[in-house]
Amino acid sequence: MSQTEADTDAEYPGQSIGLPEHGRGSLASWFARIAALILDWGASMIVAVTLFGVGVLRDGGWRAWMILAVFFVQTTVLTALTGSSFGQLLARIGIVRLDGQRLGWPRAAARAAMICLVLPTVVIGAERRALNDLVLGTVVVNLR
Repeated sequence: MSQTEADTDAEYPGQSIGLPEHGRGSLASWFARIAALILDWGASMIVAVTLFGVGVLRDGGWRAWMILAVFFVQTTVLTALTGSSFGQLLARIGIVRLDGQRLGWPRAAARAAMICLVLPTVVIGAERRALNDLVLGTVVVNLR
């Protein structure tokens, strides 16, 4: 084994982008990310049913899109204001930019839109970063 291979084996996820190995600011686990997404979707379902009725679960037409619309709005607003969606806050994870700047409204909206499209979220690159994170220069990290 060469020195380069030994160095690569010693690395931990997030090291190449300057994240700590453990604790606050370290790369969020898959479990936390999936749990946050499930919590976000569940909360969006509850809000959509409350606002638009049970038809959002069974009807076609515009009502069929209301859960996704609520998910988009909730994710955009909370991520822009707090750096985390509702589910991410509960899972104690958040979104940060690699350059250290605020996430801001345009990136929060673009990220939420890409999650709604699904494909950019399931195309995973290095350091557990989905395509949406790679495009926007963001990463999902632990807040604790």
